[in-house]
Amino acid sequence: MQIDPALYQRLARYNAWMTGKAYEAAGQLSDAERKEDRRAFFRSIHSTLNHILFADRVWMSRFAETHYAVKGMGIDLFEDFAELEAAHLSMCSDISAFAEQLTSDWLAETMDWTRSTDMVIRRRPRWVLVTHMFNHQTHHRGQVSTLLTQAGQDIGVTDLPFMPDLIESYGG
Repeated sequence: MQIDPALYQRLARYNAWMTGKAYEAAGQLSDAERKEDRRAFFRSIHSTLNHILFADRVWMSRFAETHYAVKGMGIDLFEDFAELEAAHLSMCSDISAFAEQLTSDWLAETMDWTRSTDMVIRRRPRWVLVTHMFNHQTHHRGQVSTLLTQAGQDIGVTDLPFMPDLIESYGG
């Protein structure tokens, strides 16, 4: 199977664009509003953003063999919103740099990893795992978008075909 790395490069740009939009909208709320328990899976806007960063750090530690600090599933990495935003935007840059160096051969290989929750070794094709990382981000950003809307903040357009660089390349 031949996987085109350009797909992941596009998804990395989408991730950075949407993460920026999420933080811009969340930044319009007070800290108490961001941290309010809204009965979401990860309770609040703040904790859901932390979870996305947590998962990105876990997967990037596996993919890029670079250590990123995590505390554990469901434990906020950052209490301070500005620190969370800076760390998350930095991770977006790391993911983009990672995507730029991907090759079809690397994506076609399998990867073994051990989940810390059960210490079971698993093996999957790398392309499935990289796809999962981007899918996971999108899933939880969708939750953030809903929570922001409920809090009175509109995140705006979220559709991949309407990313600014695609509009510039192909028109409205």
